[in-house]
Amino acid sequence: MPAISPDLVGIKGDPSTYSWDAKDAMLYACGVGARPYDDLDFLFEGKGPKVLPTFAVIGGMAGMGVMGQLEGINPMLILHGSQAITLHREIPSSGKVTLQGELTELWDKGSAAVIGITTTATDDNGPLFSATANIFARGSGGFGGERGPSTKGVNAPPERAPDHTVSDDTRLEQAAIYRLSGDRNPLHIDPEFAKVGGFDTPILHGLCTYGFVGRAILKTLCGNDPARFKSFEARFSDVVYPGDTIITKLWVDGKEAIVQAETQKGNVVLSGAKATFA
Repeated sequence: MPAISPDLVGIKGDPSTYSWDAKDAMLYACGVGARPYDDLDFLFEGKGPKVLPTFAVIGGMAGMGVMGQLEGINPMLILHGSQAITLHREIPSSGKVTLQGELTELWDKGSAAVIGITTTATDDNGPLFSATANIFARGSGGFGGERGPSTKGVNAPPERAPDHTVSDDTRLEQAAIYRLSGDRNPLHIDPEFAKVGGFDTPILHGLCTYGFVGRAILKTLCGNDPARFKSFEARFSDVVYPGDTIITKLWVDGKEAIVQAETQKGNVVLSGAKATFA
């Protein structure tokens, strides 16, 4: 297993496969807050179902095995720093893809390493989606790499009122439902484990918040048509607790929008965010 080094950028993991069916797509939709009537197309097999574009993160996380090739990463000290997805086509209600993970970024922040992993999903018709996760690995810096570009001011909201604001309540059981799509980290369900992590109660998955905001983008900018949703990138900047309200703000410029999300408490939970659409 190689030690962390800038020379590792470009290494790939072993290809793997990921398959899903309509039940998986509908369970994910429930996990990110979809509700009957308003979101019936994503919850009822009689309507397809349609698949939320942010479902790409589920396959994307499944393709992150390349991270296992890095020496000196403590799984207990990693944080999910940011997430991005690019959709090449609408995700079908059932399918099977080959996942290829690649280490695309590696920055030395001194006390931590920032590791970027891009997973490309390909089916019989070619590339379907790609997902990039940036992982903040505490205690793994100091290996002599570059610090990397500053994210300060990237995708900052303009100094005017947002063009659209969408409020969406999370449920007390939100994390319990979302974890059934694959992320079984006990931080999001077990109060005792959450306390060890420094939280009074379990917190919502960052990717669940990402899914809530993705739904707001899809509904507001794409008329709930997944084929019009092209990309979405965001940084995780604070926590959401089950039961919080997620407030998504959108500043539109042509076929892209600057995005920011906060809770009813006023804390910004997704920042540096941008979406593109057709």
